[in-house]
Amino acid sequence: MQKILFIIDKVELKYFEFNNLVTNFWLIKEFLERNCEVAITTIPQLYLSGTKAFAKCYDCFLSENDIFYKNVLKDEEIDSFDLVMFRPDPPVDINYINATYIFDFVHTRVVNSPKAIRNFNEKLHSLYFSEYMAPNIVTSSMADIERFLKVHNQIVLKPLNRCFGSGVMYLYDGDPNTHTIINTVTENETALVMVQEYIPEVKNGDIRVLTLGDKIFPYSIKKLPGNDDFKFNNHSDSFVVKSELAKHDLDYFMPIARKLYSMGIEMAGLDVIDNKVIEVNVTSPCYFIKEVNNCYGIFVEKLLADYLLTPALLTL
Repeated sequence: MQKILFIIDKVELKYFEFNNLVTNFWLIKEFLERNCEVAITTIPQLYLSGTKAFAKCYDCFLSENDIFYKNVLKDEEIDSFDLVMFRPDPPVDINYINATYIFDFVHTRVVNSPKAIRNFNEKLHSLYFSEYMAPNIVTSSMADIERFLKVHNQIVLKPLNRCFGSGVMYLYDGDPNTHTIINTVTENETALVMVQEYIPEVKNGDIRVLTLGDKIFPYSIKKLPGNDDFKFNNHSDSFVVKSELAKHDLDYFMPIARKLYSMGIEMAGLDVIDNKVIEVNVTSPCYFIKEVNNCYGIFVEKLLADYLLTPALLTL
């Protein structure tokens, strides 16, 4: 029987019950159904005693096809677990970074590697794959952004440490709010931001391409923009549709999966528009399990659990 620890977000702990929009909950439920011992914790409950890493955690259990946890904290050495799923949500602030340092003293398998997450900014380090990306710069300079805007006419500005589209702004050349938007996103030229050429095809949605191990997951979905935004911002069935990957797509993105895997990132979500990668999600990538299952008639949670428990047997 394998012991598995999930480091989840504080909001997920607060509302801990099966929610089919949450990747962690699908995986916890699947592991429990396989008779694994599953415990959950959050970043503030991690600690060191000497050079040993511990977590104050709760045991999970199944009841009437739902997941629950026993409201009794217990102290467990992290190395006593066979697998740790490190999946707190951004922002990647100082508390998040400090949590990754705890795992410098952990020797068991952790997915994704906290050190890899610490060293990989989801916006900035997408540049490891610059050949897959639209033109971009990373800067806090008003003048640099204005020059980039003049060249590309339409741009998108992204804070480096947020998630779910938070703080992402669209800007066109001649926008009367140009200085206000740039100052807002860069916090008056003190915060670095990713600035990308706007890709018009975003109006048709962006594709979530998933990696698993060193391979591209063969099932993907397209996330459609909201009625009042150019970004995906409504996690409901009508805004998520099937988007099949052809063999040439799998081959095209395979080098990204291999590079990420070599860095310690076993599960990632690539956001793709018109074959251009706009972001690489590595902290707590959503696998859209409910949507993929509905679109393809499969059980993604079982495929993911198969890999996580026996990675050597992965066949995609």
